[in-house]
Amino acid sequence: MKLTSKKVLDYMSYRTDEELRHCPEAIAAACNDMASEYSHTEFGKAAEPRDYMRLLFFNDPIKGMFTHSYGFHTATGRMLIEKLKSRYYEHKE
Repeated sequence: MKLTSKKVLDYMSYRTDEELRHCPEAIAAACNDMASEYSHTEFGKAAEPRDYMRLLFFNDPIKGMFTHSYGFHTATGRMLIEKLKSRYYEHKE
């Protein structure tokens, strides 16, 4: 399921009362890129673009990807977050 800028805005308004300071188009594009890149790997089969957005903005673990251990980020979680941030800024430019 592709993430669109409208879905990003809807989810963010549902999840928090704060105003979104980032570009919803770039968020959607970065999360869609990550989901398509990792969909062919063994640990990324269950991850949707929305899961990556939840990890980045709300620190929600992605099931099956071992992004957290005892509430802290694992190396995988840190790598995914850094890659998401990098992709966001690539799409924002």
